[in-house]
Amino acid sequence: MTHGTATGLRPLRRSGAAARTLSAVLALGAVLAVAGCGTAGANARTANADASGDGVLKIGVILDNTGGQDFLNESELAAVKLAVQQANDAGGLKGKPVELLPAQAGEDSAAQAKALAAHHVDAVIGPTDSSHAPAAIDILSRSQAVLISPANTAAGLSTYRSGGYYFRTAPSETAQATALVNLAKDSGRRTVAVLHEEGPYGQQVGQAVREAIAAAALTAGADVEVKAGAAQAAAGQAAGADAVVVVARDGAAALLSALNGAGVPGEKILLSDGAVAPYGPALAQGALSAARGVLPGRFPSPAFTARLLAVDPKLKDLSFAAESFDATLLAILAADAADDDGGASIAANLIAVSGGGSPNGQPVKCSNFIACTGALKQGKAIDYEGESGTVNFNRNGDITVANYEVYSYGDDNKPKLTGTQTAVRAGS
Repeated sequence: MTHGTATGLRPLRRSGAAARTLSAVLALGAVLAVAGCGTAGANARTANADASGDGVLKIGVILDNTGGQDFLNESELAAVKLAVQQANDAGGLKGKPVELLPAQAGEDSAAQAKALAAHHVDAVIGPTDSSHAPAAIDILSRSQAVLISPANTAAGLSTYRSGGYYFRTAPSETAQATALVNLAKDSGRRTVAVLHEEGPYGQQVGQAVREAIAAAALTAGADVEVKAGAAQAAAGQAAGADAVVVVARDGAAALLSALNGAGVPGEKILLSDGAVAPYGPALAQGALSAARGVLPGRFPSPAFTARLLAVDPKLKDLSFAAESFDATLLAILAADAADDDGGASIAANLIAVSGGGSPNGQPVKCSNFIACTGALKQGKAIDYEGESGTVNFNRNGDITVANYEVYSYGDDNKPKLTGTQTAVRAGS
């Protein structure tokens, strides 16, 4: 990850940190579905909830980043602290301070979830890694505590059986398909080929790209699943298309090298989030010149950056900070809308306060705690527009408006932020 820009704090985020292969997750989900554990058959997101709180809103954090990724814990925790501070500076919830429970970083998300549940937590922010989510979901949903991840992107989590207690402020990895195809269409490309690696990520995002190509009325070119050692043959099949979308992670460098060898210029290449990286001399000079790729999220504002640094002056990276801040504030606003700090009440109100749908008519857009709670006190519906952008949760707990940063490559095969894309999908 890199830290360019005037603030010195902007990361080049890699999706692999937050969305590892989900085959084990899906297998576990199948077992749980058969077992029928917890509240899997219900959907707390759309249910009418009875008041169940104890009068004090307790927020917890799962910090699951270790080793080379442990810096992510710092930005996420600082953002949660900032959101709680903003709420408490304005009077907290029902006149009582929102309580942030102590956090202990570690890869075992289940252990952290159990500790939080034992302290009667109402809402939890985290984890970062998608493969750590199921264990936390299973424990917290049984305790009727909401879990909102700022970073999970694995597509399979949209339908994971959480009883409606799981949400995420990061987009499902399949949402990027619309952004990638928009880039192709806006550049005048008509025929789009798709090269995707084996595995859930390649298959799911590749399928989403194919659907986006059809929706954009473009012509589908070669559609190739790239198996290990077959990059050169796959590149040859895609060489004739106007644009080539590369959906890959670990095998991205080999595939990009093969495309260069097949004579595909960089300007025709579009990279999924898993393939965006500073390749530099690992590829031939100019191999990716004018290629573009997308990463989820948007550039943090100077004001937000300054507020985070006031919480933690040692921050060196802002990955998932905006999404963590919004997740926390949305949980507090949902409790305020419900006039109850219980997890079931929070889950039942998150869609509404995020602007995903309200029974009370056209919502008032608001971007901070005071403005949002002020509208709620007047009996108005709200649509929280946060630091990460529009949220608008759907019935699966997914955001329906996804913001992406567009990175363009130079002759040095290194990406630079050059624009943005927004991908909108229908609520469900």
